[in-house]
Amino acid sequence: MKTKLFNHLTKPYSVVVVILMATLLSLADRNLGYFFGLGITLFIIWQKKWDWSFAGIGRKLNLKTIIKSVWISVIFFFVTGFIDTIIQYYLGAHDLSSLDDIRGDFGSYIGMMVMMWVFAAFGEELLFHGYYMQRFAKLFGDTKKAWILAGVLIAIYFGISHGYQGLSGIIGVGIGSLFFAALYYKNKTNLLLLVLIHGIYDSIWITLIFLNKDSVVNEWFQQLLF
Repeated sequence: MKTKLFNHLTKPYSVVVVILMATLLSLADRNLGYFFGLGITLFIIWQKKWDWSFAGIGRKLNLKTIIKSVWISVIFFFVTGFIDTIIQYYLGAHDLSSLDDIRGDFGSYIGMMVMMWVFAAFGEELLFHGYYMQRFAKLFGDTKKAWILAGVLIAIYFGISHGYQGLSGIIGVGIGSLFFAALYYKNKTNLLLLVLIHGIYDSIWITLIFLNKDSVVNEWFQQLLF
């Protein structure tokens, strides 16, 4: 049974079935679709005897990757800061009320940081780029155009999956995902680079929210642009 399921899941077309089922599950609870897709990804890797290169983790973490992730994260923080400021100016602020519980609460802050690194930084990159984007690119022919199309589709899907942040959040996250898609295309065997950038970027904002300084940073971006 496991072998038959594995054989079907490794076919290029299977990603369409998986993503459709994940979408349907997300209608009931947004987390169900995510964990379903992540479970499928881990099942395939498990059946491949934990060959993480299937999802783009083909290199060990090294100092060069860590340093590269830091400076890219800083650039990403400022670029997305300006982009998000423009989006929120016209469409309203992102709805980040789901993070209000960590404001001033160190225990909740630490718990959120752990969950973010495991399920957002690692889990989302493994699922959305290491599995979804890579499988779509294979399905479309594994050409440069195929990778671009796959990246755009996953950016749209990833943005919509953050619908709880409102329209501005969907657009902002979608644009950010385009950056990660391009980065993955250039680093197909080094998904850990994306994991680190994702984690560092989210860590900055989670820390700012914990310290109640996120509004100060947002106002700074606004003053520079408007």
